[in-house]
Amino acid sequence: MTSLSFRALKPADAPNLAPLIAENAQALKRGAPRRPDEIFAERLLDDKSIEIIGALEGEELVGFAAFFDIPDLISGLRIGQLDDIYVIQEHRHKGIGRTLVEEVSKIGKERDWVHVRWLVPNKNKVDNSLFENLAEPGDKDSFIVLIDRLALV
Repeated sequence: MTSLSFRALKPADAPNLAPLIAENAQALKRGAPRRPDEIFAERLLDDKSIEIIGALEGEELVGFAAFFDIPDLISGLRIGQLDDIYVIQEHRHKGIGRTLVEEVSKIGKERDWVHVRWLVPNKNKVDNSLFENLAEPGDKDSFIVLIDRLALV
């Protein structure tokens, strides 16, 4: 087996990231598979508000973690917000997801984050074992405010 490496993804990685974004959406939404969108992936990787690290086996991108570095209004410090982790089906149960979480945590340690807030779908239809084993429930619930709904109020 080729060794794994982890690194920040750049816009040039968009062609390799696009299929994984589409697979992740398919896994979470269950429906017709999305077509990989390289333009969206490139814009995402060029966006300064989000960071994405990739897990590579040799030259093949086999997973990613997307996160934000944000201020914490309670402590006055910063936290990481882990938004998405995805590992392609053939590479699951090899510790790649765990290592992606560890990589984000290392970044947080270097940046003096208070903690990493990990947002996971509460109606997740995929395997929950990764976040159940690595994280604990936070002291906050997550709610979605629909923008169109605000216009009706």
